[in-house]
Amino acid sequence: MDLRLSGGLTAEVHTRGARLHGLWVPDRYGTPADVVLAPRDPALTATDARYFGATVGRYANRIARGRFSLDGRPYRLTTQEDGHCLHGGTDGFDTRLWEAESVHTPERTGVLLRLRSPDGDQGFPGNLDVTVAMLIGRHDELAFSYTASTDAPTLVNLTNHAYFNLDGEGAGDVLGHALAVDASLYTPVDGELIPRGDHRPVSGTPFDLRRPVRLAEALARVPGGYDHNFVLRPHGGGTPRRAAVLHAPATGRRMEVLTTEPGLQVYTAGQFGGTVLGKSGTPYRTGAGIALETQHFPDSPNRPGDPSPVLRPGEEYRSRTVLRFTTRDG
Repeated sequence: MDLRLSGGLTAEVHTRGARLHGLWVPDRYGTPADVVLAPRDPALTATDARYFGATVGRYANRIARGRFSLDGRPYRLTTQEDGHCLHGGTDGFDTRLWEAESVHTPERTGVLLRLRSPDGDQGFPGNLDVTVAMLIGRHDELAFSYTASTDAPTLVNLTNHAYFNLDGEGAGDVLGHALAVDASLYTPVDGELIPRGDHRPVSGTPFDLRRPVRLAEALARVPGGYDHNFVLRPHGGGTPRRAAVLHAPATGRRMEVLTTEPGLQVYTAGQFGGTVLGKSGTPYRTGAGIALETQHFPDSPNRPGDPSPVLRPGEEYRSRTVLRFTTRDG
């Protein structure tokens, strides 16, 4: 399904996984390129490219050992990744076929995607009804709006897992990109990427990205690259606030990430090994793209001090993330 307005953006969305498969963005000269990574072979979205561009849930990121308690009752989830539950489990939302409905107005165009997750799905309690709206606006914005409701207390934490290369998919790596993240705290993790202790100040660490840093320089200080949660400043009134800015000097493309979520998972694809052949025919290797996942914190069901991901009957889960594209010289 293609999404296009008279502005500069064009998107391609697939219903399996509610997946952003492509996004064409103009460079400083007005020449568009697809900036979203995706496999040439769609079958790989079930294996090596499982999360590329997908809507992940019920719970994005990790839940340690696939276990949590809610209202005094213990739950066990399906697990992968060293025995932890990642992105909703072995058969998460990225594997599902979503119902789709087109949306077109003079100011925006896009798609509404709907899914029902039944009680007990991957071990999560309650029937959960989810809607994801992906909408392109006239001011070169792509907005993701998530809503969900349940008939029993449960957990919800949704995000989109697109990998971006602002020079263009298949154009090489993103090491020349500059990244800034509006966060003064980050979440240390252990060797299995499970949070370890309290959130820590970024000051004096390789996680201080409050000013733009070239990714080649930043990654030289972080063995294996980033796969870490950054704690964003609180927001008010449901209005998205800026979380990050990614800039590609070679093409001038600049992507501003705004969100209502409390955290941003920065993942620099350190595990890419060339097994996925991209849409352009280029193997994706380390640094081929970067994911900026707006979400609740990893393992927060087991961390009482973190923002709660619990949704109860009669409540509505709401989350909104906006990708705003501009160009600049240098």
